[in-house]
Amino acid sequence: MILLIDANIILDYFLVRRVHFNNAQQLMIKCREPSIKGYVSFHSLPIIWYTLRRYSIQERRRALLEVTDLLQVVSVSHETVINAVKNEAFADFEDCLQEKCALEVGADYIVTRNVKDFTASEIPAITPAEMIEILCH
Repeated sequence: MILLIDANIILDYFLVRRVHFNNAQQLMIKCREPSIKGYVSFHSLPIIWYTLRRYSIQERRRALLEVTDLLQVVSVSHETVINAVKNEAFADFEDCLQEKCALEVGADYIVTRNVKDFTASEIPAITPAEMIEILCH
């Protein structure tokens, strides 16, 4: 199973966001299993870095190293970025880049809490709870 994990899930995990932490944690644990290949988009890393700015630089570095130890980083070509900019099917450019990164690695799913933002995606977007349900059965 190949998964692209959206930045919001990773932030739920690191920020221990009350309502979302348990699902994020379970998903991160599942990504350690050999049958699951997890990816994070290159552009999610500065989003995570910035959002964790209340923490020290050393803590943020540890967080990014933990992410990159668990998930492979994926990026896309210049041409793909230009195509994403032109893609009017997505209201949010960042979400379109997530989809392009997912396509780059042949992901089965994009795991995000913002499923509604991916209605134009060629790769199905599902919530962490839905993904855990699939992985546990």
